[in-house]
Amino acid sequence: MLSAYPIDSTGTSLSRAAWVDLVDPSDAERAAFEKAFGLRVPTKEELAEIEATSRLRTEKDALYMTAPLIFAAGKKPWLPALSGFVLSKRVLLTVRFEQSLSFDAANKEATAAARVEPAYTFTCILEELVDHMADLLEESGRDLDEASHVIFRPDSKRAKLSHETAMLRDLMIRTGRTSERMARIHYTLVCLDRMAKFTLERGREWVAQDVASRLQSVSSDIASLVQFAEGLVSRIQLLQDAATGIINIDQNDVMKVLTIASVVGIPPVLVVGIYGMNFKNMPELDWTWGYPYALVMIAVTALIPLLWFKWKDWI
Repeated sequence: MLSAYPIDSTGTSLSRAAWVDLVDPSDAERAAFEKAFGLRVPTKEELAEIEATSRLRTEKDALYMTAPLIFAAGKKPWLPALSGFVLSKRVLLTVRFEQSLSFDAANKEATAAARVEPAYTFTCILEELVDHMADLLEESGRDLDEASHVIFRPDSKRAKLSHETAMLRDLMIRTGRTSERMARIHYTLVCLDRMAKFTLERGREWVAQDVASRLQSVSSDIASLVQFAEGLVSRIQLLQDAATGIINIDQNDVMKVLTIASVVGIPPVLVVGIYGMNFKNMPELDWTWGYPYALVMIAVTALIPLLWFKWKDWI
C-alpha cells in the first residue's frame, strides 16, 4: 500500500509528496516512487541486513537507514518488523511490512504543525517510536513488579507446595519472555539512536536547527531508556535466581521431611523385626504384658530420633 503526504488537490501527484509511506509495497508501487524521485526503494532482503554499513549508508545525497522496529504491544508477540527509511532534502520514504500507530501519530503531528519538511516528519516518527518503546518498557516494568510481589510475598501467604511450584514455574516463564523482549527493545533503541545521530551528522547542512535539536533530544531520551532497560534486565536476573532458589528450598524441605520419616521409621522396624523372628527361647513371648511392652518399645524408638532432630533444630 502506498500513501503520500501531502499530495495536491487532485490527489494524483506523487512527485509533490514530502513523505511516501510504503506498507508491504508491490513492484508497481516501488517503480512509481523510483520514477517520481529517482531514489531506489530498499528491498526486503536489504532491510534484513544486520551489518552497520548496510543499515546506515548514503546514496545520491539521500540517507538510507534500516531498523528492526517493534510495533506490537500487549499480549501480542513483540517481534521486530523490518523497516526502512530513505531521507533526502526532497522526500522521506518509509518502507515497512506491518501496520503501526506510531506512523499514524507522526502524520497527525506533522499535519497539525503544517510542516511538510521530510526531516521534520522523520523526527516526528522517531519521537513516536521512542515513546512506543517507553510504553513497552513501562509495561514490562509493571510485569516485573507483579512477579516480584508474588516471589517475595510473606510465607503466611504461600500456597501448597504443588501450587507454589507451578506458580513459580509460570513466573520464570514470564520473566524469561520479558528478558527476550528487553533484548529486542534494547536493540531497537540502539538502532533508533544510530539513525538519529547518522541524520545529524550527514544531514547537518540541510536539516533545520530546531529539527536537529529535537534529534538530539531523541538521542538523550534513548540513552535514558537504554539505562532503564538495563535495570530491568538486572531485575529479571534477580527474580529468576530468587524463583529458582525458592523452588530449591521447597524441594529441600520435602526431602528433609522424607529423610526424617525414613530415619524415624528405622528403629521401630528393627524392634518389630526382632520380635517377629519367633525363636523358641524368647522370654518376652511368655510375658503377660509382652505385646504392650513391644508396642511401647516401638513408640520409644520412634520418639528418640524425633527428639534428637528437634534438639538439632532440624524440624
